[in-house]
Amino acid sequence: MGTKDLLIAANTIWVVIAAILVMFMQAGFAFLEAGLTRMKNAAHIAGKNVLIFAVCSIVYWAVGFGIAFGDGNAIVGTSGFFPSSDQLLAIGQAPYSFFTGIPAASGYLFEVVFAGVSLAIVWGAMAERAKLWVYPAFGVVFTLIYSVTSHWIWHAGGWLFGKGMQDFAGSTVVHYQGALAALAGALLLGPRIGKFGRDGRANPIPGHNMPYAVLGTIILWFGWFGFNPGSTLGVVTGDRIGYFGYVALTTNIAAAAGAVGGLASAWWILRKPDISMMLNGVLAALVAITAASGFVAPWAAIVIGLVSGWIAVAGVLFVERIGIDDPIGAVAVHGMSGVWGTLATGLFAVPALASNLATGTGGLVYTGSFHQLGVQALGLVAVGGFTFSASFGSLWVMKRVWGIRVEPETETAGLDVSEHGMWGYPEFYIPVPGGYGTESHGHLGLSHGHARPAPAPTVPNAAPEPAPG
Repeated sequence: MGTKDLLIAANTIWVVIAAILVMFMQAGFAFLEAGLTRMKNAAHIAGKNVLIFAVCSIVYWAVGFGIAFGDGNAIVGTSGFFPSSDQLLAIGQAPYSFFTGIPAASGYLFEVVFAGVSLAIVWGAMAERAKLWVYPAFGVVFTLIYSVTSHWIWHAGGWLFGKGMQDFAGSTVVHYQGALAALAGALLLGPRIGKFGRDGRANPIPGHNMPYAVLGTIILWFGWFGFNPGSTLGVVTGDRIGYFGYVALTTNIAAAAGAVGGLASAWWILRKPDISMMLNGVLAALVAITAASGFVAPWAAIVIGLVSGWIAVAGVLFVERIGIDDPIGAVAVHGMSGVWGTLATGLFAVPALASNLATGTGGLVYTGSFHQLGVQALGLVAVGGFTFSASFGSLWVMKRVWGIRVEPETETAGLDVSEHGMWGYPEFYIPVPGGYGTESHGHLGLSHGHARPAPAPTVPNAAPEPAPG
C-alpha cells in the first residue's frame, strides 16, 4: 500500500467518523424540539426525526446525490442516479468525479447527513400543527431542492462555486435553505391555536422541558465538530495537514461567544437572562460560523458568534412581532444567522486561508474590496429566490389539494394521541400501574395499588413562548 492509498484510507476514516457525528445531531434536534414544545406533542415531534431522515436517506441515494455531486453542468448534476456498488466504490471517476480523495460511498454518507439536518430545520417552524403525511411528502420535495443548490455552491462545476462563493460547511446550503422552507410552511399553516390574541399580541406557549432543550443544544454543539471540520473531506487540506483541527477551533469559540452574546442580549432586551435565548445564541453562532469556519481568524469567529447571539434574541422577537408562529425559532436562528454567517465570510475571510482552500478571495476587512461580499450576497439572493419559491409553491399545492394542517380538535388534544394513538408521557394522561394516580405515589390511589379511572386529559390551549432553534 503506497502513500496515496494510505492517505485515501485516512481520509475515508475521518469522513465516515465526521458523518456519524453529524447524524448524531438528529438526536440533538429531537431533544431540542421536543423540549421546546408541549408534552402532548413530544413523541410526535421527536419521532419525526427518524421518519424524515429515513425518507431523506433513500431519496438522496436514488436521485439527490446525483443532482448534487454527479457529473453534469453548472446548474445540476445529470448523472449518478440510482448508483451501483461499482460507482460508489470508485474514487475520482464518473459519475462522481468530484470525490478524488475518498470513495463516492463515503461522500454519499457525509452529504446525506447534511441533507437530513437541513430537512430537520424545516419542521421547527411547523411544529405542533402539521399533518404527519406532510413530513415524508415534503421531505422528498425538499431533498431535491436542497440537492440543486448544493450543486451550485459545493460542486466544483457549480455556477456559484465558479464565482468563488465561500460556504465552507453550509450556512447557506444547509441552514438558510432549511429556514426558508420553514418560513414557507409557517406562513401557509398559520399560527397555533391560542398563539395570538384578538389584539394581535403574542401569548407565550412555553416548552415543557428545558433540560431536554439544554441537552439537545449540547448534542448539536458536539455534532458540529463533524459538521464543520468534516467538511475538509480529508486529513490534508490544500498545503495544510490536519486543517480540520483549525476549523474545529473556530467553530468552538464562535459557539462559546454565541452563548455569552445570547445571554447578555436577553438580559438587556428582556431584562432576564433567559436560558432559551442563551441556547438560541449558541445555535445561531454555530449556524453563522458554518460558512466561515475554514476562512476566518479566531478573533473574527468570536465577533461572528457575539453578533449571532444578538441576532438570535432580536430575531426571535421580531418574527413573533410580525405575526409568524415559529415554535423553535428556526427562521431567526437558522435563517437570519445563516445570512449573517454568509455575509460575515465576505467581510472577514483571510486571503491566505481562501487561497489554501482555493475558493474565492479575501474579505473586505483585509482587501478593501467588496468583491467577495458581493459574491456572497449573490448566492443568498439566488438560493433564497429558488428555495423559497419552490418550497412555498409545493406546500401551497399540498395545502390546496389535501390540506397540511390538522383539525382544531386534533391540535387541541395533541398530535401524540391523535396521530399515533399513544402518549409521549402516558402517566400524565392515562392510568399506568405504579405511575401517577396510584397508591404507590401517595395520591389518588385505591387499595391494592389499583389506579382510579383517569379523568379526561386537560390539554391547555397553549399558552406559549418563543424558544430556540
